[in-house]
Amino acid sequence: MGLTGQCRCGQVHLQLQIEALPPIYACHCLNCQRWSGSAFALHMVCPAQAIEASGSMLTYLHEAEEHSSTQYACSKCFTRLFNETDAAPGMRVLRVGVLNGADRLTPLAHIWTKRKQPWISLPEDVAQWPESPTPEDFALAINQQTPKAAK
Repeated sequence: MGLTGQCRCGQVHLQLQIEALPPIYACHCLNCQRWSGSAFALHMVCPAQAIEASGSMLTYLHEAEEHSSTQYACSKCFTRLFNETDAAPGMRVLRVGVLNGADRLTPLAHIWTKRKQPWISLPEDVAQWPESPTPEDFALAINQQTPKAAK
């Protein structure tokens, strides 16, 4: 399965080569709200080698108490594209909104719901955690669901 995407200005293009659509999740943490300038951010975790990027990018090293991550953004329009974190070596966390056809993708889980905006209603049949779940809990929940396109 091949997916494509780009930054807002079109200078950076992404090609995603994967066998199946990775799980998409919404993060409602304060960092995601502030970085996206919105109520949450949509993410997809996939092997680093599955994402091929062309175009000039900037990097930003973000260090938190427990982990550090390298953020990748377009050097012209500053669209955040993906990041790599020491919490998931060999993986990249892709910003789903940069994908072509992202409007047809639905999150399978919501994390950091204790920080979600009060006006957002979440579907009861979608996995959700008040903070970050353990990798085992997350895998168990998403493996019980199938990634789907929005209706």
